[in-house]
Amino acid sequence: MRPDVMKFRSKLRDYYILTKPEVNLLILMTTSAGYYLASRGAFQIAGLVNTLIGTLLVASGTATLNQWMERVWDGQMRRTAKRPLPAGRVSAREAFAFGVLLSLAGGAYLAVLINWTAAALAVSTLLSYLLIYTPLKRKTPLCTLLGAFPGAMPTLIGWAGASSKINSHAWFLFALLFLWQFPHFLAIALMYREDYARAGYKMLPDFDRDGRFTRGEILACSVLLVLATLYPGFHSGPASLMILALTGALFLYPATKLAVGGTRRAAARVVHASVLYLPVCLVIITRVAA
Repeated sequence: MRPDVMKFRSKLRDYYILTKPEVNLLILMTTSAGYYLASRGAFQIAGLVNTLIGTLLVASGTATLNQWMERVWDGQMRRTAKRPLPAGRVSAREAFAFGVLLSLAGGAYLAVLINWTAAALAVSTLLSYLLIYTPLKRKTPLCTLLGAFPGAMPTLIGWAGASSKINSHAWFLFALLFLWQFPHFLAIALMYREDYARAGYKMLPDFDRDGRFTRGEILACSVLLVLATLYPGFHSGPASLMILALTGALFLYPATKLAVGGTRRAAARVVHASVLYLPVCLVIITRVAA
């Protein structure tokens, strides 16, 4: 293969990495759940696809601009030092332009092809993530709490994409994703505590030297999340309730093990369990709603 072609393909791959595709997969999944649950009458495939495209563009722009803002500190952490910006494979100017272009395109796409409510929710998610959550990561552990708000917004974007409005059922779905983020991201913070500290990120409170408080917080939020996900099962019969209860028990097991013994491996198991638990719960809830 010619060197110029190889260089071009490598550059495209770096731009793709900037969008954080692994995070976008979860975003699209929760957006889809919101859209499906809000749909009434004949399901609009075109509406779902357009909602997902617009949301993906905004989410990719947000991820790119987040890495642009944190490029210096990403270079100080082992887990992020090889990203395109700190590694120098993409310049700061290129990343900024790419992020702004994606964000504007996504907002405009939603406004024109879906509705202004979905577009406004997507743009507010971007702004709160970049202007509130991202700067607070170096100031206070409360960043996780505040960051959970934009993190749960894809459910509302999907809901608005299908119905143009937000109701109490949409807020319930929002609450589930809001709660889910605490065991997921706090377990990640435990896994990479030294790495975050090296870059000056205050993801965990200074007083929690042994991680006991954070581990208790993970367990408490996990219990609340499982209890909340059981609610739809009470309205759909014993079979759905049993499946949700079993799924919740499988999620609570690693969270309990982490609370008892705070090893890095135990924290990793909570992260993996949370990534599996969320899609399973959303599928069950959407089936229940159907």
